[in-house]
Amino acid sequence: MPAPDRRPRVLVLASTFPARADDGVPAFVLDLARHEAQEFDTAVLTPRVPDAARSEVVDGVRVVRFPYFPRRFEDLADGAILDNLAERRSRIVQVPALMAAQYAAVRRAVRSFRPDVIHAHWAIPQALVATLAAPGVPRVVTTHGGDVYALRAAPLVRLKRWVLGRAAHVTTVNGEMRERLTSWGVPETRSSVVPMGVDLEPAAAARARTVRQPGRVVAVGRLVEKKGFGTLLEALRGIDDVPWELVVVGDGPYRTRLQDQAAGLPVTFTGQRGKTEVLDTLASAEVVALPSVPAANGDQEGLPVTLLEAAAVGAAVVASDLPGIRDVVEHDVSGLLVPPGDVASLRAALRRALTDDEARARWQQGATAAAAAFSGERIGERYRAVLRDALR
Repeated sequence: MPAPDRRPRVLVLASTFPARADDGVPAFVLDLARHEAQEFDTAVLTPRVPDAARSEVVDGVRVVRFPYFPRRFEDLADGAILDNLAERRSRIVQVPALMAAQYAAVRRAVRSFRPDVIHAHWAIPQALVATLAAPGVPRVVTTHGGDVYALRAAPLVRLKRWVLGRAAHVTTVNGEMRERLTSWGVPETRSSVVPMGVDLEPAAAARARTVRQPGRVVAVGRLVEKKGFGTLLEALRGIDDVPWELVVVGDGPYRTRLQDQAAGLPVTFTGQRGKTEVLDTLASAEVVALPSVPAANGDQEGLPVTLLEAAAVGAAVVASDLPGIRDVVEHDVSGLLVPPGDVASLRAALRRALTDDEARARWQQGATAAAAAFSGERIGERYRAVLRDALR
């Protein structure tokens, strides 16, 4: 327990973190850290990425970025690690370097910052490194999807079970993932479903200032296999009786193949965009599509933050029926759900969403109501409670 004359301290470990404000990199770890800083002295330790300050303070959160490879080649943690490895297998040489550098950085932080609790996002590598480098500090581990669904080789599963079994508490973003943790031996008393949150005010502002564009379909996310954007293009190609346009926001290793697949279609690839522009684009959509599919390596969505943002701006959502997604979208109440990878079902749902004005308005209202349960304030308080319990 911390001394009575100071606030408790939390050290947050993450591998996906924005370099600059509104740079388009998912900022859910920073957003949550801001809420944790309401009660805890909060520091974030994350790998170095191009054009980012080595250390800075963001809204009361101290951020330290550690080097882990010669800067010229250092790109494993610039985005999602699993996706970067899938894009170029030679990046595997950076993995041991990253873990060794993170181990040393955690050891330094334990000596200098003296955290009372560590909040590690992703079981591997962050929670693994924290378990080795700071065994005496209580650890809260948050699993996001890939660290549970992927990395399925037996030795890696045993390693994850070892790491998670030594955590003070494990949170995950949907119920199916929690069931898997339970099957790995994590007691139900030490696990809970706590998703990421969404700030409702910026979403409401985007909704107020943006005009919806008839026929516009929007898809947002990293251009990788599990997002299912290839399935979306195939489904839209078969809709020739209803005017539509697709705006794809994001970048990644699948961009070239998706652009080739979209040849001749009214599709715009904007590349990566900042959060404000993403919210405006979502608010401009008549339909937001999340056609997620399980990837070949087992990776799949936990609960995509883009879905929460789409719901918060009051979008009509058409999405794949996956565990985390159905926690937000109730079929025909706050959107439409279709079987993952089913082109015909996705095409029928998109056609209905583009043509059924009454149903679309109902889904928009349902989505806005659903988003309220995932507000940043509510989710932040739930995480602060988990951290308080870990201290005890």
